[in-house]
Amino acid sequence: MLKSKLLIILFTVLSISAFAGNKPLKKEGATGIQFFKGTFKQALAKAKKENKMVMMDCYTTWCGPCKLLKTQVFTDKALGDYMNQKYVCVAMDYENGEGPAVAEKYPVEAYPSLYFMDGNGKVKTVMVGVPNPIPSAANIILSQAKKFAK
Repeated sequence: MLKSKLLIILFTVLSISAFAGNKPLKKEGATGIQFFKGTFKQALAKAKKENKMVMMDCYTTWCGPCKLLKTQVFTDKALGDYMNQKYVCVAMDYENGEGPAVAEKYPVEAYPSLYFMDGNGKVKTVMVGVPNPIPSAANIILSQAKKFAK
């Protein structure tokens, strides 16, 4: 009886340790995209004032590819360095907060969707889904962003 309890405790501890190590690793020194904290309207105003473009990540909390984009693509240093300099980046949960209202003006076909727009909210292009292959996704987004940056 005592032996089985010890085995259960040992198994539990090992399971917790194994799952705790499954978090995506952030590359050393990588900052990635720094998303604007504020309303969508404030993000547009900031972009206009600073002569930048806007990149809006339209996501939902249940979307697996959205999580992949957030943890494995937006953390890329080169992408972050460029986007933070040339864009005001906004992460918009389309099912919560101001997301549903923003979704009325900027509808999506699927999640995730990335809107590239100017400070007036004029859409330049929309990328739908996570670019494949994943190792090249940051470069694909970066090349798209460079087409519209000021």
